[in-house]
Amino acid sequence: MATFLYKLGRLAFRRRHFVALLWVALLTLAGVGAASAPTAGNTSFSIPGTEAQKAFDLLEQRFPGMSADGATARVVFKAPAGEKMTDAAHKATVEKTVRELSDGSEVASVTDPYEGRAVSKDGTIAYASVKYDVSGMELEESSREALTEAGKEARDAGLTVEIGGDALQATPETGATEIIGIAVAAVVLVITFGSLIAAGMPLLTAIVGVGIGVSSITALASTLDLGSTTSTLATMIGLAVGIDYALFIVSRYRAELAEGRPREEAVGRAVGTAGSAVVFAGLTVVIALVGLSVVNIPMLTKMGVAAAGTVAIAVLIALTMVPALLGYAGRKVRPAGEKSRLLGGGRATSAEKAAKPNLGTRWASFVVRRPLAVLLLGVIGLGAAAVPAASLELGLPDDGSQPTSTTQRRAYDLLSEGFGPGFNGPLMIVVDAQGSDDPQAAFTEVGDEIKGLKDVVTVTPAAPNKAGDTATITVVPDSKPSSVPTEDLVHAIRDKSAEITSDTGAEVLVTGSTAMNIDVSQKLNDALIPYLILVVGLAFLLLIVVFRSILVPLKAALGFLLSVTAALGAVVAVFQWGWLAGLLGVEETGPVMSMMPIFMVGVVFGLAMDYEVFLVTRMREAYVHGESPGQAVVTGFRHGARVVTAAAVIMMAVFAGFIGSSESMIKMIGFGLAIAVFFDAFVVRMAIVPAVLALLGKKAWWLPKWLDRALPNVDVEGAGLRSRGDRDPDGERELARA
Repeated sequence: MATFLYKLGRLAFRRRHFVALLWVALLTLAGVGAASAPTAGNTSFSIPGTEAQKAFDLLEQRFPGMSADGATARVVFKAPAGEKMTDAAHKATVEKTVRELSDGSEVASVTDPYEGRAVSKDGTIAYASVKYDVSGMELEESSREALTEAGKEARDAGLTVEIGGDALQATPETGATEIIGIAVAAVVLVITFGSLIAAGMPLLTAIVGVGIGVSSITALASTLDLGSTTSTLATMIGLAVGIDYALFIVSRYRAELAEGRPREEAVGRAVGTAGSAVVFAGLTVVIALVGLSVVNIPMLTKMGVAAAGTVAIAVLIALTMVPALLGYAGRKVRPAGEKSRLLGGGRATSAEKAAKPNLGTRWASFVVRRPLAVLLLGVIGLGAAAVPAASLELGLPDDGSQPTSTTQRRAYDLLSEGFGPGFNGPLMIVVDAQGSDDPQAAFTEVGDEIKGLKDVVTVTPAAPNKAGDTATITVVPDSKPSSVPTEDLVHAIRDKSAEITSDTGAEVLVTGSTAMNIDVSQKLNDALIPYLILVVGLAFLLLIVVFRSILVPLKAALGFLLSVTAALGAVVAVFQWGWLAGLLGVEETGPVMSMMPIFMVGVVFGLAMDYEVFLVTRMREAYVHGESPGQAVVTGFRHGARVVTAAAVIMMAVFAGFIGSSESMIKMIGFGLAIAVFFDAFVVRMAIVPAVLALLGKKAWWLPKWLDRALPNVDVEGAGLRSRGDRDPDGERELARA
């Protein structure tokens, strides 16, 4: 591996014009594809294998004109104080608004509040239901404008008008903090390298990689049914790993220059050693992201695969474009320890470096002397941060989780005020009576059985289809959609369905957005353990090959579990309990997004292994070349701690930049990943890992002889390069043969 990458790095350095043109051409091609691609619609949200999805599919089949997947909206009206919606003037205003709404080209139906009994008991609140032929993200902008403008005359007449539903669903905005995150990354790179040219390379290559990845996603979005969140995740992950991978190679290049090697040779050795670590770190991230497909939720699978593709591009760019740019930069990228004149640095002498060990060396020396104390402190600290995770409540966001400044949230609150909290999350019961001798009697019995259950406010009469063999019944719970009592009600109805089927021959299914959210949460919970086994197992085998050790990969996996649990605890504390919510712009607290645990497991595991590979390969490299286990830890930190610290700060800054998103899911993901990187990089990898290695000593690098013979020798630490001279006149021919 190291020898092949060594040759690849030298070839990219020599043929830099060709390499640069190739990546520019790919970026241009992806950009043209994105610009000419049709506008992507809303990604279809299906949950195969769930009862809610089965009922949804049955509705499509038995009620073909129902537009079951069409967008919906509720236009909510509230009368001024002391007046009622049944007053003649207000009634005329609302009816005119309903007529205006009905004129839309994409509108399937509009329900008049007065004909549909959609007026509250006290007469102060009413709502009109709007059904569209297409999904929320497929709506024309003109339809959204017509929806928002429809209530203008009613507002002018003194009514309060708010609009809820997925018809107003829009692409999330990330805000200015994303740019701030990139600016922080730039500052950290300048401080790390002491050179504007060297600092600019990781940023440039990361932007090119993300540009190619996101443009490709945009170009294929319509064909592959990709949603807007897919490109946001790819941007988030692609920027973070793209900067980090380039950072490690440029840092190793500067270290090789400091040892007096010619620039081409330094590039080859940097790509051969640090590049090997980049390849395996990238593989762990790709495994973790592609592994999300085991959950069998198409939307999550597409997000993971698209992000994995962006990571793969980041790896290829780091191995080829970075060496090419180093060739262009020439002497403007200086050896390690030497700053550019602009930043006021001279190069420290060898004596000065020996007299002043860097912070990484001093910290590692301290940990090696006090490993047990550092280990206990790190484990106890992460354990304390993980305590809130025991109170984790899962759910999917609805209009009730929107900020109070939005019309969707205000409409949600008005409906709760006028009709009860459960009105915002009604359950749809689908009764399939094809196997029943008396379908009408079966419909009646289902309604009667549900009325007798706890937490039920309203059960509407059954609405059969034209064939009379299937009917829908709407059930309004007494509790809000994202609550334990509502979830218990869904399970209670499903428990009753077996009894009803045996009595009547009719099958009872529960669906609707509330039931779908409950099924998604359950499916994600059920998939978490298999996903952990798959991803951690594959990465464990990969790390055995990289480190040629059993205990080092095991320690890496256990450390990851500590950091991800602590990060989940922090997410619960902020987004569920409300700690520091105002500081982070979290306007509404509530259940944590259902996919957050499994998503964090996947992404954080991949990123955690990045730091493990980059830091510990330096230690193994020192150990393989004759240093004692304790000294190897110190050597690894002397060369790697500064760079790993910079990489972690950059990754935290990029992720934290997405906390400014208007979409609660993106905000939560950004915070969760940023805090997870902090825990993993600075507590697990910088404290717990060296402490464990110091305690284990030589045992850390033990591998059974039979396994050592069976495993391929990938030579991540570049042992094969030590025997090479500084010249390689036949490098290109050797690369062709390799």
